[in-house]
Amino acid sequence: MEKGVAVVIGVGGMGLAIARRVGSGRALLLADVDEAAVAVAAGLLRGEGHDVTTRVVDVSDGDSVAALVSAAAMIGEVTHVVHTAGLSPVQASTAAILRVDLLGVAYVLDAFAAVVARGAAGVVIASMAGHMAAKLPPDQERALAATPTRELLGLPFLAPDTVGDPASAYVLAKRANILRVQAAAAGWGERGARVNSISPGIISTAMGQQELASETGDGMRAMVDMSAAQRLGTPEDIAAAAAFLLDPQSSFITGTDLLVDGGVVAAVRPLLPAG
Repeated sequence: MEKGVAVVIGVGGMGLAIARRVGSGRALLLADVDEAAVAVAAGLLRGEGHDVTTRVVDVSDGDSVAALVSAAAMIGEVTHVVHTAGLSPVQASTAAILRVDLLGVAYVLDAFAAVVARGAAGVVIASMAGHMAAKLPPDQERALAATPTRELLGLPFLAPDTVGDPASAYVLAKRANILRVQAAAAGWGERGARVNSISPGIISTAMGQQELASETGDGMRAMVDMSAAQRLGTPEDIAAAAAFLLDPQSSFITGTDLLVDGGVVAAVRPLLPAG
């Protein structure tokens, strides 16, 4: 019997945890821009009995994403798509974050919409930062949701000098992820497939630990202390949420965002400026 194909883009802590949750009985296609990292992840998962293929992909390059989609379709029916790849403010410049975190998600949503199987599901990893952003003007929200992907970074308000520092770029990109998934749900639905996003809070991955060690770390720890859970999240917390959204039991859920932050946004939102 032909196995469905589960594509996981980004092999950091969350990507690897999700791959473990959804990979059993399926053909796993792991993709990342870092060839060495994807090889290590594949070795770990093969050692656990998973059927793994790898691919190097640059999500900010539409042609590279198209090649990944073609590779996935050659393996079999694409039943799961998980996009976790991204850069954080401590890792990259404003321009790089806009290319990878914003444009990259749009390319993945577009490209996989053309090949996903009936009954398939996708998950994009956004961030609680997208829930904490100042409200954008309605015309900018519409533009983030609906502008053709190759024209996205040509929007005047996405010019790096206009966006500002990497932290501002990250917040804007993650808000765009949520909007882009909402807009993509109709196209995925035409193929009988679903797509949703997850907005993690402060998760103890390598990227999360880098942020905690940065100059913003004290503020992040203060938010955790204010939250109902009063702890960092784990990759497994996000994998559990992804497994739910990817499972047929959530067949009536599409085009939505699941906030998995231990209650940080609920605690902080009353303290945010109005507007």
